[in-house]
This record gives sequence, structure tokens and C-alpha cells, in this order.
Amino acid sequence: MTPAHGGRIRRSLVLALALLPWFALPARADESSGEWRHGHALIGALKYDADFARFAYVNPDAPKGGGLVYAAVGDFDSLNPFLLKGNAAAGLGLIYESLMTSSLDEPAAQYGLLAEAVAFPRDFSSATFRLRAGAKWHDGTPVTTEDVAWSFTTLREHYWLYRDYYADVGGFEILSPREIRFDFTEANNRELPHIMGQLLVLPRHHWQGGGREFDAASLEPPLASGPYRIGAVQAGRSITYERVADYWGADLPVNVGQNNFDSIRIEYFRDDTISLQAFLAGEYDWRAESTAKNWANGYDSPALQRGDIIKEEFHDGAVAGMQAFVFNIRREKFADARVRRAFDLAFDFEWSNRTLFHGQYKRNRSYFDNSELASRGLPEGRELEILQRHRASLPVELFTTPYETPVTDGSGNNRDNLRRAKSLLEAAGWHIRDGALTHESSGEVMEVEFLIVRPTFERVLLPYQRNLERLGIALSLRLVDSVQYGNRVQEFDYDMIVGSFGQSMSPGNEQRDFWGSAAAARPGSRNLIGIADAMVDELVEEIVFAEDREHLIAATRALDRVLLWGHYVVPNWHSSASRIAYWRHLHHPEAMPPFSVGFPSIWWHREEE
Repeated sequence: MTPAHGGRIRRSLVLALALLPWFALPARADESSGEWRHGHALIGALKYDADFARFAYVNPDAPKGGGLVYAAVGDFDSLNPFLLKGNAAAGLGLIYESLMTSSLDEPAAQYGLLAEAVAFPRDFSSATFRLRAGAKWHDGTPVTTEDVAWSFTTLREHYWLYRDYYADVGGFEILSPREIRFDFTEANNRELPHIMGQLLVLPRHHWQGGGREFDAASLEPPLASGPYRIGAVQAGRSITYERVADYWGADLPVNVGQNNFDSIRIEYFRDDTISLQAFLAGEYDWRAESTAKNWANGYDSPALQRGDIIKEEFHDGAVAGMQAFVFNIRREKFADARVRRAFDLAFDFEWSNRTLFHGQYKRNRSYFDNSELASRGLPEGRELEILQRHRASLPVELFTTPYETPVTDGSGNNRDNLRRAKSLLEAAGWHIRDGALTHESSGEVMEVEFLIVRPTFERVLLPYQRNLERLGIALSLRLVDSVQYGNRVQEFDYDMIVGSFGQSMSPGNEQRDFWGSAAAARPGSRNLIGIADAMVDELVEEIVFAEDREHLIAATRALDRVLLWGHYVVPNWHSSASRIAYWRHLHHPEAMPPFSVGFPSIWWHREEE
């Protein structure tokens, strides 16, 4: 559902396609393209009709002005977020715009932004977009369909993420300066028009006319069309975005009550500990807290006591997805599911939650947790029908036993689970020899490097390390910087990592990049585990081509159940709330949207009187 989701590998279109001539069409979609729509919903009907004035969750009277400062950890050396080269600055999404934009109170809906309307036939074999007449770049040049075409071909040419995400687009035709049609290589994939609506549009004249190299990391501020432009840049230290005074889309219904700060500055810090101290000292304004220990007692300060700092939890209905300790099953030592299950049994979540997390988390029990998409109990109905087709390839327990994550009493005595883990390891051919877990045939010793990029995970992994030692497993923690970490993850150069598989309410084509066989062999994909299983591929396709919501839920539950019984990860935890701390001159709408905190777009600055 986002450009970070992928599809199947195909050769990208050549750049010359962006230069195709156009011819005029009537100002309506032809019969083969369907009727023009102001938006598109993947689930049910759109909430907002064609003449809506604004989204319900924004404050239309939010004042414009003031500044916002928030933090990032690490550094940056590029202002081009579309390349693997370099480390792009945070916040660059503030300057770019897509054809359509999402609402924050619907699970999967888009409304016109650069494009005022979309049309597609009943079999979803194409999608036609009509640009707004007033859309323009920051230099005043109109946004045209040639920009759209150039963006599509260039992004797919230079970045594997977009090459995969748009793999099912067979071509396009520029119909006029304001209309462009994308043709798909497969019909009945209802998500493809939605995916094309997410296309970020870039100015062709800026890149081609200026002689700039798109595939080179650069600190030159790029031209864009969004509500903000890049101001001051201090490489690796800070970047400032300035609100565009004559922004072309300021009065669009999708923008009313949004983009309220005159400036947004992102300050970089070496690590999160320093970042928290800087927040408490008033060096920046807004912070999302990811560490339970910090949330419990890390904000105690005079500013909090005075009410200058506000701590607030926002509960939402978003799918929790799966965060986990991820095995790289490309490594032979993790090939056996019994070995992976043994690692799961060695993790004492209940003790960690009580001792380290102050009881703030729930254990992940599904890849689609906190939603109707999560498998539960035993398979039945349509889900069972789907799984029956693959029964010969699945463990018998999948049909007879509800999946459960290991549970302890939280005392720190994990003896029973460790005994079960030892039995599983022995059944898989691993025995303790001279104090080390050793494979009886190959003689390989079970040594595992856990690659981490955040020091905060060390306190979680050290107790886990001690439990594994009791099984004869040597787990070493390797902390590296963000650049090295990113490179190693892209090349699948790790034994285990902390991985996250974010999900939406309407899963689709991105599942191919998470679990697909093609993605398993492709460096940079999000198939972190390395799953290459024809049965899993078929289940993913069942999701992609689901005929209706009922079919989608059943297919997703079937995939979820198969992944869980594959024991590909050691499930971590999730919280049902977003933990936000901010200084009191920041404000947000009283009725917040159900699927996001809307930062920074729907927040505003106002000093207390």
C-alpha cells in the first residue's frame, strides 16, 4: 500500500517512453476506461463524496505560522530519496506530491491531489489520471503528463523499489497534457490503480534541462510541487523546510487545515539517549517514543511537572503487523523449522515485558495483529478451503492445533521452555558437545551473530543471549552504524536482525516483496527471511487477486497461519497506542483520525496566552 511495497521483477521501461507524442481526447474517460472518479477506495465505498470541503479530522481554523523542530538520529549526505546511494535527509516527503493522497480516517482510500480524477475499467486492466489545471512546480511551471511519464520511467529505471512496485505496469500512453493512461499486464488486480495513484511526480525540466544526474547523491535542493520547499541545509546536522507562500494546492479539500507550520526543522543527533535529553532541554518540540522504559520514567523533569511538556497516548485501529527477531533462512543452520522454534522457546517475553517494558506491550501473535486479518483458533470456512489445497505441504498441527507463542510465568525461570527447545534441537540433529551446540553430521557449531543498529536493543537481547547459552548456542551482538547496517541488510549479510513487516487493512501486491520467491533472491527486497516456497507464492497471489473483502480476509488468514507455523521469526511485541511527547505550544485537533497521529500535517503552533 505504500511505495515501499513491491511486486515481481520485470525490466523497466526505457526513458524514451516519456517523450512519446500526445493527442487530444474529450474531457471524459472513454468507455474502456470507466467513469471519472474523485477518489478510489479498496474497501467498500469512499467516505467523502465528490464535493467534500475537507477531511473531518482536521481543524479548518488552525492558524498558519510558527515553527516546528523535531529530531532524527544518525546523519545524512543526500537530498535525493530515490536512490540507494547516499543517506537521504529525513522529511523529504514534505516537498513532493503524488497523483492521489490518502485520508487518515479510512483504511484504504485515496483522493485527488495532483490528479483531480481517476478512471479505470471494471477489470482494473488500466488506470487513467487527469491532472488538475492549476498544478504547478515551485518555479511556476505547470505539472504535465510528460512529468508523470518521466517520473514513472525514471524511478523505475533507477531504483529497484519502484521497479518492483510498478512491475505490473506494461506501458502508458500520454493522451493529452493533462491525461495519461497506465496499462497493466494483468487484469483483476484491483490494487493497481491505487498503486499508480501513489506515484510521486517529479519535474522533468528540472532534471533534463538542468543537466543534472538523477542517479547521483546530491545536496542541491531539488525542485518539487509540494507545500514545502527546502531552505537551510547543514549536511549531517539539520535540514529546514519552508512553507511555500503561493503553494498551488493550499485550498484543495485534501489540504484544508493542513501544512500549518511556516518552517519545519529536523535536527540530527548521534543517538536516541542524547536526543531525549535534547528534547527535555527544549531543543526540539515533538517526539514519538519507542522505548517503554523512557516512557515510564525518562521524561521526569521540571518541564513535565510545570505542564510545559505534554505526554499523550493515541490509540488507533491500525494493523500492528509483525516486529520480530528475524532468521535469515538462507543460512543452512536455520533451514530446519524445529531449530527456529527452539530459538522462539528461549525468548522469555513475559519476563522482559514485566522487567524491561513496564508491562506496556502485548506479544505479537500474528503477522496481521490487531485486525480482522489475523488468523485465530482453527482454520474454518473459506480459509480452510484455501489451506486444504496445500494440505500435503503443511504440518498436521496447523489443522488440529491453534497456533500459540510460547508463554512463561514471568519469573525469569524459563526452564520448561528450554527443555522443550533442547528436545527440538536434538530431534533436528543438534547436540551439546564440549559445551557447544554442534550438528551431529556436519560438525557445525551453532554460532549466531545478531546484527543491531540501535543500542537500546542490547538490554533486550542480553537476557535472551543468556537463555540461548544454556542451550549451547553462542549468540554475539554486533552493533554497527546506520550506513553499514543498511548495506548489510540489503545484501542479506546477517544471521539474525530485528525486522518489521508493516501491514495495512488491505494487503495486496506488497506481500510478494515480503514473502515471494523472486524477492528472496533479490538484494534490497523486504523478504528479510529468505522464504522461497511455491506454496507461499500461491497464497500471496490468492491475496492479490481476491475477488471481494471476504475472500481477502480468508486468504490473508491462510497466509498468516502458514507463516506462523513456519516459525520464521521470534515474535516481538506491539503497543495499541502511539506514545507522543510534545511542548505545549504545539496543538492537534481534538478528534484525531483513527489510523494516524497526522504529524506534522494536521498539527499547528500557537503560544499559550
